[in-house]
Amino acid sequence: MWIADRWTEYRVLDASRGEKLERWGNYTLVRPDPQVIWQTPQKHPGWKKPHGHYHRSEKGGGQWELFGLPEQWDISYAPLDLTFRLKPFSFKHTGLFPEQAVNWDWMAEKIRRAKKAGREVKVLNLFAYTGGATLACARAGASVVHVDASKGMTGWARENAAVSGLESAPVRWLVDDCQKFVEREIRRGNTYDGIVMDPPSYGRGPKGEIWKLEDAVYPLLSSCAALLSDDPLFFLINAYTTGLSASVLSYMLGTLLPPRFDGRVSASEIGLPVESTGLVLPCGSSGRWEKED
Repeated sequence: MWIADRWTEYRVLDASRGEKLERWGNYTLVRPDPQVIWQTPQKHPGWKKPHGHYHRSEKGGGQWELFGLPEQWDISYAPLDLTFRLKPFSFKHTGLFPEQAVNWDWMAEKIRRAKKAGREVKVLNLFAYTGGATLACARAGASVVHVDASKGMTGWARENAAVSGLESAPVRWLVDDCQKFVEREIRRGNTYDGIVMDPPSYGRGPKGEIWKLEDAVYPLLSSCAALLSDDPLFFLINAYTTGLSASVLSYMLGTLLPPRFDGRVSASEIGLPVESTGLVLPCGSSGRWEKED
């Protein structure tokens, strides 16, 4: 498992009985997590007095119960000198997936090595959400095209860039349908040295089109492979649905990229350490292709 264990301002303090207790900077939150099936003693005092508790409804969705939690606050990821603006958002979210830091580090290192060798690096971030991967790549020296269908999420990503001191970084912020954008980029003949994609498990397009990850992801991967430059650095795909295991991610990347570029494919669950028990909380899977040094 690839573990995001370099955070100082974020911690999973405990996890038990379907919920996780987290510290986000100066605030503690209790949020549901379907992976937490185990039942261990909830001894941490934070369980009794969190600043926010998201209660899931049996009818679907849920709501926040707040106890002195501000409307927004910032936390930093010190290894990459990044800052993120957080908010108690719909369906339990805060605007950040901290487990992705393990992938930010990996991509940033690839970019730094290429830059040190005198190479310019262009990265495409699809389904880019609030911009964690975008900012990691920009901080390492890449130019980035950030694409997300949500105007609100793209605006939030730009806030994160500003509080990270990256408001002038070479990032194109695009509100667009990712599949359609990729198709247009192929027609334009544009290419990228790195691609990262974090597609949703399920969704609907602006005209009611249904996106189901298991059906749509391989055609999209095939299209994205056509956008890679002649000498690409990396390709990263994340999956949060149990229908796409790490092995499936590796098989998809393996059938598409090594026949053309050689390189190496790897895939694994990603996770966050749980302080109170020493367990690791699974948070989905990632598949990586990389150019071999």
